[in-house]
Amino acid sequence: MKNSSFLGELIASIIDRGSSFSAFSDDRSIEKLCTDLLSSKGEVSSRRIGSAILTRYQELDSEGKRAFFELLCSQMDLDISAVSNAVTAYEGDRSAENLAALSAAAEAPRQELLRRLNHVPGATSALVNMRKDLLDHLPDNPELKRIDLDFSHLFVSWFNRGFLVIRPISWQSPANILAKIIQYEAVHAIEDWDDLRRRLQPDDRRCFAFFHPAMPDEPLVFVEVALCRGIPKSVQEVPQDERSELDREDVDAAVFYSISNCQQGLRGISFGNFLIKQVVADLSAQLPHLKTFVTLSPLPGFADWLSGEESPASAEFVDTLQQATTADVDSTGSELLSSYNNQLRALAAKYLLGAKREDGLPLDPVARFHLSNGASVLDLHGLADTSQNGLRHSFGVMVNYHYDMDKVEGQHEAFAQSGEVGASKSVSQLARSKIPADLRRDVEKEVS
Repeated sequence: MKNSSFLGELIASIIDRGSSFSAFSDDRSIEKLCTDLLSSKGEVSSRRIGSAILTRYQELDSEGKRAFFELLCSQMDLDISAVSNAVTAYEGDRSAENLAALSAAAEAPRQELLRRLNHVPGATSALVNMRKDLLDHLPDNPELKRIDLDFSHLFVSWFNRGFLVIRPISWQSPANILAKIIQYEAVHAIEDWDDLRRRLQPDDRRCFAFFHPAMPDEPLVFVEVALCRGIPKSVQEVPQDERSELDREDVDAAVFYSISNCQQGLRGISFGNFLIKQVVADLSAQLPHLKTFVTLSPLPGFADWLSGEESPASAEFVDTLQQATTADVDSTGSELLSSYNNQLRALAAKYLLGAKREDGLPLDPVARFHLSNGASVLDLHGLADTSQNGLRHSFGVMVNYHYDMDKVEGQHEAFAQSGEVGASKSVSQLARSKIPADLRRDVEKEVS
C-alpha cells in the first residue's frame, strides 16, 4: 500500500487544518493572552493569539504548566451567581432564550478557551498533550480535576466514533506509522523491526488502528490480531520466530492478543470497544467461515490482588510465586509455576468473577473493558505470558474473553445494569473451587 493511499482519505477530510501551529511574537502574559482570546472577534486575530498561547505553553516547565492549570481553574471557573440567576429565570419561564442563557452560564469559560485554541491548525494534538500534562498533576493537585472534566467533555465530542477512521496496518504502511506502533505497544513489547514484521507481514497476522482526521499521523488505538487454528493457550505461540503461515481456509479463530491506547492525553476516552467490533465485522466479511473471536488478555491487577488483604491465598504461597517470577522464567521457576497451574487458574477465576471495586464493577481494568463491551470470560491459561511484565503483574496467567456477536448486546446490558460477569461453565466452576488448605489464608489465625 502506498503512503498516499494510506493517508489519502484522512488528509482529504482535513479542511485547511495545516500541519502545525506557528509561533507569533507576543509580549503579553499568558493570562492576558487567554483573556484576549476569549474576547477576540476576528478569526485571524484569534488564530494568532491561540498560536501564541500554545507556543508559550510548550515553553513552560512542569511548575509553569501547573500554574497555568491553576489559572484556568481559578480565573475561568463558573460564575455561580450567573448560574443561579439563569436557573431562576428558566424555572419561571422555560423559553428557548432562557434555556440558552442557562446553558451558557453552566459552562466554564475555559471550555470556550479550549474550543478557540482548537481553531489553530495542528492544535488538536497539542491539546491532547496538554491534557496528558494535566493528568500528571492531578495526584498532587486534585482541585484541577475540574479542568479535566472540561477536557473530557470536549474530547468525547471531538473524538466520537463518527470522526474515527479505521485503517489496516501492514508491513507496507508508512515507516513513521510503523515506528509509532513499536513505540505505543503497551501489552507485549515489540523488540525490533524484525519482531514487528512477524506481527504484520504474514497473511494470518493483522493489525488495525483508529485515526482522527485532525491527527492523521498519530494512531489513537490499535489492535493486533492472530488468525489461528484453535485458540492459542499462550502469547508465546503468537509472534514466533519460526512457524508455518496458515492458509486463509485453515483458520477458524481470530485472537485479539494486544490492544494499545496510544495517546495518554485521551485516557478515559474509549475507542477500543468500537475498534474491536469494527474489526470483527471486517474480518467476518473477508473470511465468512471465521466464527470464533476471542482475546488473549493480561490480568494486570491479579498479582497485586493476590498479595493484598482480600486475597484468599496465604502470604507464604504468594511469596513462593514471587520468588519464582523475579526474572524471566528459567526451568526451575517454570516447573514451579506449572505445578501450581490449577491453583493459579482457580485464583484468577475468583479474581475476575469476585474481586470488585466499591462501585461493584470488576477490580481488573482489562476485565471491565471487555465485559462492558459484551464479552464473557471463556478460559484461563497458566504460563501464558512468561515476559517479565506478565510474570510481575499476573504470575504469567492470561484470559480469553469471548466475543459472541449473537450475545454481546445482552451481555453488555446485563453487565451495565447489574455488573453481572458472563463466564463459561468451566471458569464459573473454577471460581467456586476450594483452595488447598496449605495454600489458603488462615483467616481465623490471622484474626486471633
